[in-house]
Amino acid sequence: MTDLPAIKAIYTDGACSGNPGPGGWGTVIYFANGGVHELGGHAAGTTNNRMEMQAAIAALQFLQQHDYDTSIELNTDSKYLIQGITQWMRGWKRKGWKTAAGKAVLNKDLWLTLDDLTQSLKSDQDVEIDWNYVKGHAGNVGNERCDEIARAFSHQRAIGLKKAVDNKATVTSKSSSAETVKPKEVAKPKPMTTANPKKAISVSNPDPTPSDMSETRITRVSNTLKLLQVADELAKQGYLITTSELVVLTGVSASELAKRGDDWTWRNWTVSCVSSESDQEKFWQLERIEG
Repeated sequence: MTDLPAIKAIYTDGACSGNPGPGGWGTVIYFANGGVHELGGHAAGTTNNRMEMQAAIAALQFLQQHDYDTSIELNTDSKYLIQGITQWMRGWKRKGWKTAAGKAVLNKDLWLTLDDLTQSLKSDQDVEIDWNYVKGHAGNVGNERCDEIARAFSHQRAIGLKKAVDNKATVTSKSSSAETVKPKEVAKPKPMTTANPKKAISVSNPDPTPSDMSETRITRVSNTLKLLQVADELAKQGYLITTSELVVLTGVSASELAKRGDDWTWRNWTVSCVSSESDQEKFWQLERIEG
């Protein structure tokens, strides 16, 4: 049993400049007595998803090393993290950490760490983690603070972290050190030109025949397949696309994109926002969900 105050909630977030590129993660622990404890770390070459996972790992390590024995709510804006730990992992284990396509699961090292921590917390300390999704950049204080910490570490900017736990008891990790690492230079991406989908076949007959309707459906399916192939190639090559190109690719309107935030799921991919060097243009990157 811990000597520390009860935990009200934990928030985690990750950030990456370039995706892949230099990244950072942030974890904020809110205690029931009003105290706040913050953690953060940097990685020289990483991805947004790995930083989301690392932030959660830091939170679970804190619970483990401080002997908490009650269930905890962990809030994150990463559906990739939540779905991976609560849904996909069971299938990965059954298949020997292979996807349905027979490929190796991405970020296996961190998934193994997360799995080991969650299992140990449950068996040794009777701690259940309530993985809760919160929308990013929607005014949630905990999420916004984690994002601020993660971005600061990503760019290696100085940021003050609140410490409700004394230094002797504070858990630190290699990635939490203040060591200065020169980020790799990320080239400014070139906008991608994506061909517009073909228009649906025009049917002049007011009472179309089954053959006409079948051709129309086949054309629509064919167009969808082409878009999915484009998405797969974008994820495979790590290409970045503009917001307007993302609208064409996904069919999600610009206004709906603004509501979804910077990290969401579309079909078989996670979609992450990556700002340009000038931070005036938004670029997006797709990462295949290996389930």
